[in-house]
Amino acid sequence: MFWIHFWNWFVKITGWPAQLVCFRTKIHYEDKKKQGRSIHGPAIIISNHTSVFDYVVMLFTFPGRTVRVQMAELLFEKKPLGLLLKLLGGIRVDRNSHDFGFVEKSCEILEKGGVVGIFPESRIPRPGEARPLEFKTSAAFTALRAGVPVIPIAVNGSYFRKKRSEMIIGTPMDVTEFTLEDASDRENIRRVNDAMRARIRELTEKLEEAENE
Repeated sequence: MFWIHFWNWFVKITGWPAQLVCFRTKIHYEDKKKQGRSIHGPAIIISNHTSVFDYVVMLFTFPGRTVRVQMAELLFEKKPLGLLLKLLGGIRVDRNSHDFGFVEKSCEILEKGGVVGIFPESRIPRPGEARPLEFKTSAAFTALRAGVPVIPIAVNGSYFRKKRSEMIIGTPMDVTEFTLEDASDRENIRRVNDAMRARIRELTEKLEEAENE
């Protein structure tokens, strides 16, 4: 764990000037008093997915915490990128297998007070697809099992362009508010999953409004 924290801090310190030039991220807040760039205690961050660089923006948005992000197996198979992601504590998700070890790993991190980042869409939407894509239920399952706040964010994906990158940080979600006592686990997972996707859609619309102001 020490080395994961070390490499995160090393990347944040050495990469700070470069990310300012490449992304120039402008951050908006749904309610800064309820959720700013500081995260206290365990939490899950969920975000829409526009690019592989979404992870980098997430990394620098919450500089005071080590965000352990769930990432597709494809990224870990690329060298030397895969090694860097391992050093930074990336959580490998084998999307084509039935191995849900990534959920166990995420819950272990959260139980120890850590922060986990998840892109519930699981992949980057293709041109013409409605956004956000349908969410994979593993994010909702993890949130319910861990019992931690879920911080939704939305990004515009404008990286390495003249138009600057922008993000909005939403207010934390208590996922238990979307469950029913007499409902099955499967039904409650579906309800939480739908609520999380609705929040990301709502934040995406608010971000578009903020960009147009």
